[in-house]
Amino acid sequence: MKATQRDFAQTAERAAQQCSVFFFCGPDEAGASAAASRIISLLDDPGERVEMSGADLRRDPVILGDEARSTSLFGESRHIYVRANGDEALDAIGNHLLGHGDACPVIVVATGATDKSRTAKLLEKRKDALVAMFWPPDLSSVAASVRQMADAAGLRLNGDLAERIARGAGLDVRLAQSEVTKLALYCDASPQSPKTVEAADLDAIGAAAEEDGFMPLVNAVLSGETGKLDRELRRMREHSMNPVGLLLAIERRAAQLVQINARLGPNGSLENMNRGEKAQLGIFWKEERDIRNQLQRWHRRKLERLGPRLVDLHRSLLTNSQASETLIAQDLVEIARFASRR
Repeated sequence: MKATQRDFAQTAERAAQQCSVFFFCGPDEAGASAAASRIISLLDDPGERVEMSGADLRRDPVILGDEARSTSLFGESRHIYVRANGDEALDAIGNHLLGHGDACPVIVVATGATDKSRTAKLLEKRKDALVAMFWPPDLSSVAASVRQMADAAGLRLNGDLAERIARGAGLDVRLAQSEVTKLALYCDASPQSPKTVEAADLDAIGAAAEEDGFMPLVNAVLSGETGKLDRELRRMREHSMNPVGLLLAIERRAAQLVQINARLGPNGSLENMNRGEKAQLGIFWKEERDIRNQLQRWHRRKLERLGPRLVDLHRSLLTNSQASETLIAQDLVEIARFASRR
């Protein structure tokens, strides 16, 4: 079974009941992860979560099938969540599909893979599997998602405030959901007791504005501005920025650069694009200068090296949360130095 980004919401409920393997891919890692969370929420009994990495599955292609057919210590239900890069999980998924007996659901978020990858081709025609690919969203689509989140939480939210939350979250639907959840708690809202949100409410919960958010640090790193880096890293510590949220913002900009590079081709130029074309790629006038500079520093081959590096850093942050601030600072310095080389 194959779903597009547009029809995933309508397909998800049926797929959660019908499928046992889910493969979410594409340049929008945040969107793919949000889709995985949505599927897990729709499972009848998701139970214990078992996390595995694509690197683990590549080293031992049999472990996925064994783990999916084993029972938890207390005999409870479980599901397996895999973070992979590209086709790392291909052999493991192939072996798992050949196994016999009941198996728990397997959800794979594959950064760097597409719906044309070998893993996607293996699964897309099966009735017991779902493949969906996610592209980085634009401001209007994330704002629309924010309003849907708000409706579900019992918040009446106008379009301007929805856009503000979307921008403050760096167009990351997971961070946006966190802001909506905080807002609902602050306003004491629920579907049974809806509340209207004012700008002052958003100010009160400390929703990040663009100037106070991640983007100055993201731009300093990806633009190779090593002279600004000490100041921005100090700001990161002073404001207690979430390292994972910061990394997601960098991943999103890197994915955007990949998408723009693909659209422009070897001889294209941003100057030849009209405003509508730029908007489709998420290029807004406040960010255009930074994006132009970053495109000059990150050609296709450098971006291909950056993707796996960010994936490895993501894994490190999730497994070493206590040292996450130090880990991300070290890697951001190295990435900025790499970007500074012409």
